Amino acid sequence: MPGPAADGRQVPFRNAKEEIRARIEVSEGGGDPQRLGGRGQRQIVVWRNVVLMSLLHLGAVYSLALIPKAKLLTLLWAYFCFLLSALGVTAGAHRLWSHRSYKAKLPLRIFLAVANSMAFQNDIFEWSRDHRVHHKYSETDADPHNARRGFFFSHIGWLFVRKHPDVIEKGRKLDLTDLLADPVVRFQRKYYKITVVLMCFVIPTLVPWCAWEESLWNSYFLASILRYTISLNISWLVNSAAHMYGNRPYDKHISPRQNPLVTLGAIGEGFHNYHHTFPFDYSASEFGLNFNPTTWFIDLMCWLGLATDRKRATKPMIKARKARTGDGST
Repeated sequence: MPGPAADGRQVPFRNAKEEIRARIEVSEGGGDPQRLGGRGQRQIVVWRNVVLMSLLHLGAVYSLALIPKAKLLTLLWAYFCFLLSALGVTAGAHRLWSHRSYKAKLPLRIFLAVANSMAFQNDIFEWSRDHRVHHKYSETDADPHNARRGFFFSHIGWLFVRKHPDVIEKGRKLDLTDLLADPVVRFQRKYYKITVVLMCFVIPTLVPWCAWEESLWNSYFLASILRYTISLNISWLVNSAAHMYGNRPYDKHISPRQNPLVTLGAIGEGFHNYHHTFPFDYSASEFGLNFNPTTWFIDLMCWLGLATDRKRATKPMIKARKARTGDGST
């Protein structure tokens, strides 16, 4: 997101190779505590998360061996659940609740909250709070998944340690009254554990078993474990790869990049340099024939009368910003 950095000592973000080289140099030279661990603070490992994530990924690897044995309908169902859960994050927690880039009527908000529980990436309130902090204090210690701390940290490592105190401190200062005013957000937060068990694991497993007599074993590992693991890693690539690899046609002074591969997997969330430059834009991408299924979904909801007030950056605004701060790429 454009704007002043939270830390005056912040330097322009390098590309991935420069960042790795700099970290090696810092490590060999004794290091700056701010760059290595955040003001010299010892990182507290959350071993529960380490164990659970390790088991989840081991289960996903095992699931790959089950694919040839599964029915085609089960694989299609798993992909459908992936798309549904992705919309719960991209159209729901991200573009609707975090950025308020459009308005959604009650039926659509309920649908997105249910889909968000299937995604199992924290409840809407917590996800949106942390995402607002990420935008306001991007690439500083207050950023929950600060990409300056390396690919592994910004991808999954941030879940393996306690949040940096700056993340908590800055998060408490944000105005989140709009989230708490939404009864759908409050209900999902109150019953989050129940809805996650049902939507992320029970329903994806039972449907293939009951509807077309898939084995319960295949149903669980393919429609729940493998699908969930893939959806997590694709979402995490927005935090890691899309902050390190790609061009910056809108603002060369910030780390987020345009990453086509992330866009394909994250159904339109890979136009990250654009998104951090114009975070209020409901499409999270420039006008044109961009691959953005999330935008298509929101447009469809508007056509059905379930969504309104889509916010967009204008063409003159985009053109002026690209000329002023872009890297010259398209």
